[in-house]
Amino acid sequence: MAAIELKTVTADEAGMRLDRWFKSHYPGLGFGHLQKLLRTGQVRVDGKRADSATRLATGQSVRVPPLGVVVAADDTKNARPKSSRLIADDRKAVEDMILYEDDQVMVLNKPAGLAVQGGSGLSRHLDGMLDAFTNKKGEKPRLVHRLDRETSGVLLVAKTRKAAQELTRAFRQRSTRKIYWALLAGVPKPRQGRISTYLARDEGSEKMKVARHGDDEAQHAVSLYSVVEQSAQKLAWVSLRPVTGRTHQLRAHAAHIGHPIVGDDKYFNIENWELPGGIQNRLHLLARRIVIPHPSGHGTIDVSAPLPPHMQQSWNLLGFDASDYDPDVSDPEE
Repeated sequence: MAAIELKTVTADEAGMRLDRWFKSHYPGLGFGHLQKLLRTGQVRVDGKRADSATRLATGQSVRVPPLGVVVAADDTKNARPKSSRLIADDRKAVEDMILYEDDQVMVLNKPAGLAVQGGSGLSRHLDGMLDAFTNKKGEKPRLVHRLDRETSGVLLVAKTRKAAQELTRAFRQRSTRKIYWALLAGVPKPRQGRISTYLARDEGSEKMKVARHGDDEAQHAVSLYSVVEQSAQKLAWVSLRPVTGRTHQLRAHAAHIGHPIVGDDKYFNIENWELPGGIQNRLHLLARRIVIPHPSGHGTIDVSAPLPPHMQQSWNLLGFDASDYDPDVSDPEE
């Protein structure tokens, strides 16, 4: 029999309406079914009744009752209990991603192409793979933020409920430093800058759009950037720092300033632009580094991820050398 779940709202889900949160996590859940669960108090946020328009905040706990045949991320075929072999395979795959681990956290190097959470048509995703680490108390590691499916790099996972609370608090208070590397079309001017817009979901698509203050669901989004190196005027290796954590923020902001990320199938908006030979048409975006206070209250977690194979190939082709990067010089600052 399905059990009640308590899911923690991640930093990049802050501000999301409760009905959209359910649609993201449980794409098969019908609107009418959700409304009934809300009316009867079966869905709660931090233990309190909520409605479909409730705005979620980082670190809040959403009570999810048994949803019958509706399963997050998978169809009913994939909802069958996993075999011991599949569990072992999932555990090994996650262990191979570990960049840093202690008794409270894991920092993973998520490969491009692996979804962090479920969605329609997905049979395998990182959140599901973490089931393989469920302990005897029924607790499993918790995601505290997300990366887009095609984005690779550092992903922080809490191993305990208390660690998840402390890490989500750090994200909410913006005491976290996240650095991304990207390959952009063209070279931004000035070479260092700040991008500040409002972003809202583009109805009828999976994209975000630049919106105006006061528009429905519009949220303030701020990104910093710094050009590290360039290849003529055609391409630029850029270091990016999201000050806020909105969905697709860096991808939408790069396109907004006229320099979209190479290989971005949603936001690349330059007509008749030709991909240089030897460079793969895949998203060139890496979550390079995360710096965050340790949830124990002692010390700091500071972990970096290497370039994924397709970006390393592009760096080699363009003559960029990741070892030349100096964070004291090239990390974007306010």
